[in-house]
Amino acid sequence: MKIYVVIASVNELLNMARFKEQLIKNANEIKIIVIDEGDKKIREKNRQILQGLQYDFYGPSERRSWFSARFGNNYEKYLTVIPEKCHAETSFGFLVAYEEGADIIIEVDDDCFPVSSYDLIRGHLDNLLKDGGFIVSSNSKWYNTIENLVLDGNLLMFPRGHPYASESRVGSYSWREMKTKKCGLNMGLWVGHPDLDALTILYNGGLDGRGSIKSISLKRDKVIVDKGIYFAICSMNTSFQRKIVPAFYQLYMKVMGIDRFDDIWSGLFIKKIADHLGDSICLGKPLVYHDKRPRSTFKDLKAELEGMIMNEVLWKIVDSLELSGKDYFECYSEIANGIERNIEKFSEKVHRDFISLQVEKMKLWLEVVDKISR
Repeated sequence: MKIYVVIASVNELLNMARFKEQLIKNANEIKIIVIDEGDKKIREKNRQILQGLQYDFYGPSERRSWFSARFGNNYEKYLTVIPEKCHAETSFGFLVAYEEGADIIIEVDDDCFPVSSYDLIRGHLDNLLKDGGFIVSSNSKWYNTIENLVLDGNLLMFPRGHPYASESRVGSYSWREMKTKKCGLNMGLWVGHPDLDALTILYNGGLDGRGSIKSISLKRDKVIVDKGIYFAICSMNTSFQRKIVPAFYQLYMKVMGIDRFDDIWSGLFIKKIADHLGDSICLGKPLVYHDKRPRSTFKDLKAELEGMIMNEVLWKIVDSLELSGKDYFECYSEIANGIERNIEKFSEKVHRDFISLQVEKMKLWLEVVDKISR
């Protein structure tokens, strides 16, 4: 089995040094794809950390060369599908893994560290490939992923990307055990700092992006989210099967002053498509420790605000679409076209312009995937 680990970072990969004991056990099966900005000093430190493992670095020059080799003189149009200097650059790592025939792709952020008794690789493989789990359903059409975490206080928290409309924030769920459910995508959860939006962090006293709320343990190893139910997919500790890549483009962010919804909306699209195709999506183990770096919560709020407004509209558009595609590629094209047809449901011009840009990049992404699939 070929397992690719994708990490986007401009830092020394201290977390990979901590994960190395787990990774080296399966060194022949694992390849690390580092998406960076080409800093030679940082790379030299990271080469030392990754010694004994297979790895490749892809900074701006390597990414440019990659697109040029596949698209010739027309490559710059396709290069623009990958945003610059933001989290969504991980999309490029997914393309490399897809072209090189990875069976499983794991995306982990550089501020995620090992948790005792949880193996990053084995935890993801178990949830993806082994049967069993608890299926959760809700009349609200949304599941709160933080429900599966034990917090350090008696608090009701919702994750970044969960809609704010009251009908989406119902905390009652129905559960049933399932013994025969493998998954196409698994979202590992976190102890330490949960994945909260800036508004929630500010409300709870956090000015440095972190806040006082902490998660301390996991309730269930594997929660399968029922058909027709959505949840906020955070890609900081996520694994998925190769077939999902054509529909798992991390959207084009850090533009028009808007950021932080690349993984949220890509996850929304994946859940819609997986439900149509009969695949399961799950969350739970492996836990990682999220050691979030300090930064301005006010800047995060500014970057998230327009996305929060659009989020209330976009998920309903996606939910309303009728899909007929036979695979993730065809269905992703239907999602892009469906959003384009409903663009007028966004009342503000800046939102229509931003969503139109996302549709444009989604279609370019499919062209790139098609090219490397031949």
